[in-house]
Amino acid sequence: MNDAYVIGLDYGTDSVRAMIADARSGEEIASSVYYYPRWRDGLFCDASRNQFRQHPLDYVEGLEAAIKACLQQAGPSVLSAIKAIAIDTTGSTPVAVDSKGTPLALTPGFEKNPNAMFVLWKDHTSTKEAAEINRHALKFDVNYLQFVGGIYSSEWFWAKLLHVLRADADVRQACHSWVEHCDWIPFLLTGGNDVRAMKRGVCSAGHKALWAAEFNGLPPDVFFSSLDPLLKGFTERLFKDTYTADKPAGTLSPEWATRLGLNTNVVVGVGAFDCHMGAVGGQIEPYHLSKVMGTSTCDMMVVPVADMEGKLVRGICGQVNGSIIPGMMGLEAGQSAFGDTYAWFRNFLLWPTETFLKSSTLISPEIAEKLKAEIADKMVPELSRQAAALPLTEENELAIDWLNGRRTPDANQLLKGAVTGLSLGSDAPRLFKAWVEATCFGAKAIVDRFNNEDVPVKGLIGLGGVAKKSPYIMQVMADVMNMPLRIHKSEQTCAAGAAMFAATAAGLYPSVTDAMNAMGQGFDAEYKPEPKAAALYAKRYQQYLDLGTVLENKEASVEAAQ
Repeated sequence: MNDAYVIGLDYGTDSVRAMIADARSGEEIASSVYYYPRWRDGLFCDASRNQFRQHPLDYVEGLEAAIKACLQQAGPSVLSAIKAIAIDTTGSTPVAVDSKGTPLALTPGFEKNPNAMFVLWKDHTSTKEAAEINRHALKFDVNYLQFVGGIYSSEWFWAKLLHVLRADADVRQACHSWVEHCDWIPFLLTGGNDVRAMKRGVCSAGHKALWAAEFNGLPPDVFFSSLDPLLKGFTERLFKDTYTADKPAGTLSPEWATRLGLNTNVVVGVGAFDCHMGAVGGQIEPYHLSKVMGTSTCDMMVVPVADMEGKLVRGICGQVNGSIIPGMMGLEAGQSAFGDTYAWFRNFLLWPTETFLKSSTLISPEIAEKLKAEIADKMVPELSRQAAALPLTEENELAIDWLNGRRTPDANQLLKGAVTGLSLGSDAPRLFKAWVEATCFGAKAIVDRFNNEDVPVKGLIGLGGVAKKSPYIMQVMADVMNMPLRIHKSEQTCAAGAAMFAATAAGLYPSVTDAMNAMGQGFDAEYKPEPKAAALYAKRYQQYLDLGTVLENKEASVEAAQ
């Protein structure tokens, strides 16, 4: 292979990262991060209502800025040898578009309308609609939820569409189709102007939109129109065919080639979700659970298709042939809040700092800002250090990690977090310890579900920011799981995975597995369980399950009474 470079573009919750990789070795040549300015300023979001929307301009501006910054770092010799771009995004993060495939927020009259923007994965304004879909599905002889774990989530495609159509008459009138972020960016880069021609990825379609080869596509129109007439005809405006992410979506349009300084021969791959591509970037292996640990977690597994014959894993985010590695069954689970839990606790503790330093008469505003930033940066590392030094007993404070609902097992976004066992001796390190344990217990519940459904978890792979930066949390995870946990060397496995898919889409490798083997960077840490801690955590985990059952029963009784 001659000099060949590829670009992986990773759209996260707060920012987009571009990475240029050497297609021969996977070596990172350049990288750049662009933070969404509108998101950073909290525009179009309302946390009290679980509304989290992102403006498409954040995505478009980030696309151009991040790639240009990478190309400038890499230099002219690399620029001329760029062969392909592939994209991953958070999901399900869909948007209402017109017939040309343009998000409505980019059209006149909708520029500041949150319902015309991308509905971020963590937006839970559609819990009511998700519950209706779950009840409605029971009326049909065919179980249209069988490949998504049997429970539809408010984080997903159809629930969000129905909510937006009900909530906003103007958007309802203008909405021609409904498009995932990971499908829209390749469409944009290739100059698409007819939404019917958009290549939809099997990853997003299978895990979030109920597409299945067994259904010959999406469920029939009657499934949706009998739920709500507002959905009548939508299946015809969406898609029937889907594509794995190793396929080209097209090549760079003249407009985007000019904007980026590249040529129109650059291949653009079909898009997929961040954690699915991240699992490939982290060198996933059959029956090994790849845990992409960021604001939330996505737990990915690949299994030979033949091994899944007759098996349907309950309560996960789906099992889709080819959604991770083409030719293998991809299974997805995860937690709605992981890093978000630690960030919430940090921000909770920072309230006095944020509130009183602003009006301090003792120090200047400039010093106040620097002090605030220093405290925020040191908060979690210091909490981790002190929590690790605390004794581990059955009587420690105990928390439930459902601060953003529960993604899996058994999605229920109405559930809330909790903490018990408090006393006057409960200080910040002890409570932080409880939240760390809770997130690890939530992770173990996922592993238990796979094991109990005869899809054994044979190993653990840790990926993402929390895995790289938090040794204490990773040791607790290994102890709770009572399994070794390998940490992948790459800090940007999602962007690295996108680069591997780009190389495959460009024809530089015959398969994603070949690209992964050639471009993978290996592992640089392993956490092994400590027997005494693992034995005590087994007892603590049962306490977690018991407390969770109490909370679920309480929520169920409240819902039944309404």
